[in-house]
Amino acid sequence: MVEKIKLNNKIITATIVLYEENFDELSKTIASFLATPFPKKLFLVDNSKIDVLKDKFKHPDIEYLFVGENIGFGKGHNRILDKIKNYSTYHLILNPDVVFEPTLIPELINNFKKINKLALIAPKAVFPNGEHQYTSRRYPTLSELIVRRFPFLKAIFPEIIKKGEYRDKDLSQAFNPDFIHGCFLLFKTDAFIDLKGFDERYFLYMEDVDICRKMDQQDMKKLYFPDVEIVHVLKKKSLKNFKLFTYHTISVFQYFYKWHIKK
Repeated sequence: MVEKIKLNNKIITATIVLYEENFDELSKTIASFLATPFPKKLFLVDNSKIDVLKDKFKHPDIEYLFVGENIGFGKGHNRILDKIKNYSTYHLILNPDVVFEPTLIPELINNFKKINKLALIAPKAVFPNGEHQYTSRRYPTLSELIVRRFPFLKAIFPEIIKKGEYRDKDLSQAFNPDFIHGCFLLFKTDAFIDLKGFDERYFLYMEDVDICRKMDQQDMKKLYFPDVEIVHVLKKKSLKNFKLFTYHTISVFQYFYKWHIKK
């Protein structure tokens, strides 16, 4: 049973960055967040070319922000930094294809009260068919990322993938991973502000790895908590779309230059 939490009128905020999203999937994600039994505010940051969603989600707990151009994932999430500063206690980075139960966020928040210096927590993620998603990872090596970009290499070098996905651990138990994928990241708002959000030099992909590196520098803890779970569609678009594949490749080079070469 989830321990009753008193927030003393403090707010939980969330952002979903949008770009030509599937309306039905997005509607389910929004409904999941709005069912959370705390005061809340959801920011929809729309990077689409046309504001077709402007009047689709009229709700007192939703603020729609139309950008008018695709400024990227990290920059989109960072648009609300000034809005959440000194406003919310917890801030959720949420993908538009995720659903979860109303009790999930309260369960996660309980851990912030128990663990010193905990700044980020994420639940277990599964595909719609119930298959496990390996969202908690070791920091990637260049060889791992190359293998991931070319599916035929996975059959040749499976141990590289397994090591990166912590398959040598008991993933039914909570632990502190190197990084957690960005489909659902629940931060303490103050920590997210102190980190200055995501590094906007990444247009798409690798922002989640990068921000976890920044957390290490500031002695902030991350927790993978599999006692509760989300359902994540995970379309893996960069394996199917050459433009997204290019963005992903550029981000990989930016990441390794920043954290391994430039250092």
